Amino acid sequence: MKNISSHPFVLAMTLFALLVASCRNPMGVQPLDEAPTRGNIRISVDESFQLLMDTQLYTFQSLYVNAKIAASYKPEADVLADFMNDSVRTVVLTRDLTKEEKEHLLTQKFVARTTKVAHDALALIVNTENPDTLLLDSQLADIFRGKISKWKQLSPKSADKTINVVFDNNKSGNVRYFREKFALTGNFPSNCFAVNSNDEVINYVKNNPSALGIISVNWISDTQDSISEKFLEVVRVVEVGTNTLNYCKPYQGYIAEGSYPFCRDVYMIGRETFSGLGSGFTSFVAGDQGQRIILKSGLIPATMPVRLIEVKKD
Repeated sequence: MKNISSHPFVLAMTLFALLVASCRNPMGVQPLDEAPTRGNIRISVDESFQLLMDTQLYTFQSLYVNAKIAASYKPEADVLADFMNDSVRTVVLTRDLTKEEKEHLLTQKFVARTTKVAHDALALIVNTENPDTLLLDSQLADIFRGKISKWKQLSPKSADKTINVVFDNNKSGNVRYFREKFALTGNFPSNCFAVNSNDEVINYVKNNPSALGIISVNWISDTQDSISEKFLEVVRVVEVGTNTLNYCKPYQGYIAEGSYPFCRDVYMIGRETFSGLGSGFTSFVAGDQGQRIILKSGLIPATMPVRLIEVKKD
């Protein structure tokens, strides 16, 4: 009997199959078991949005039981590295890709698709014993430039103690945001340092009366969330202004109208070359149900109109 495996066509097809099996999603070929609401993928998320994305993922996977999405929560630089190295196909960041990053993906035959899903803000928090809860954006810039280092320089009623500014991580988007916002160059002053996460910032501020913490407002914006509610009990949120007549906290209304000075956008970026689970989850977050979750979380939906109501006191 003739051995069919020795046929040139069969050998060629076998080699092709082995080549495909050895590659990770070659040329963006869609896996047979994946669709917008089905499959098993990993995504990387800026850890500033862990509370929000945990809710989004829980809801999405409850609706689509065949969808399994494992989220890794990391500093911005690590999330971006995952995306550029093709470790994940979908990420959540507070910035779009640069021109150079997009061109690098094009050399690999990938086109990044960016979807704006929310408007966020950075909150400044202090210890409950700190009486100074008003701050100008220009004063914060001077703190980062080393021109202001004591609480007493901000208010005569404050203690003559060093302002210990604490970020969530050296590689976070929060650090990058203020570098760009105030055109900062070089190192931050010695009284500025970083821990490992937003919740560590909150715990540090809770235990240090001279601390000034910087976190994503998502960690304290959802008053119906037990974690946010717990954090709000142990720290105070600073009111920030661009002048001495207009101070405000990072509430939804002030973020929506642009009164609060430290606002930013939230993006979901994908590199799928087919309509896969990453694309399906992005569409869900940008759609009606996902945008309502964002509204409830205390952030501003990007694709849903927000109605502002002015309440006048008698």
